[in-house]
Amino acid sequence: MRVLLVGCFIATSLRAIDHDVAMAQGRKAVVITRIFTGQDGLAHAEDIELNLNARGATDMLKATGAEFSVRPPTAGANPRNTAATDPGAPGWHTGPARQFVITLSGNSEVEVSGGVHVAAGPGHINLIEDTTGKGHITRNFGPDDRIALTIPLAEGVVIEGVRKPRTR
Repeated sequence: MRVLLVGCFIATSLRAIDHDVAMAQGRKAVVITRIFTGQDGLAHAEDIELNLNARGATDMLKATGAEFSVRPPTAGANPRNTAATDPGAPGWHTGPARQFVITLSGNSEVEVSGGVHVAAGPGHINLIEDTTGKGHITRNFGPDDRIALTIPLAEGVVIEGVRKPRTR
């Protein structure tokens, strides 16, 4: 009787584990854009699909704080006029620290080396890691202000994921 109960428990547990794994595999991927400094000293962009556990979450990441910001559109900027710059906005600049920048509303783009433009609309997550080198340019565009959440990462935090081909 005990063997039968143990066998049923194991079979049920394995089925539950398989179900959890299947559910995790069937969920929408969490893809972020990593902005980083290459060996050439220039900023580059790559998309990364974050590794998720069976619950569909990453491991808890340590942060040093959080900041909400409201930024007006860059004067003259739109997706077709990327040469526009706002005299009050920083041109090429590096990130002050490794940090997530999550666009909550509004639209922006990050320009990196080679004239590559990374669009960042609502829900887009950038991982800013270009803390050295030439840096990047951020432009806000559209009729509305851009609201963003910035989350600086604690020292030594590792972001685990798989590089994906850039499709944007």
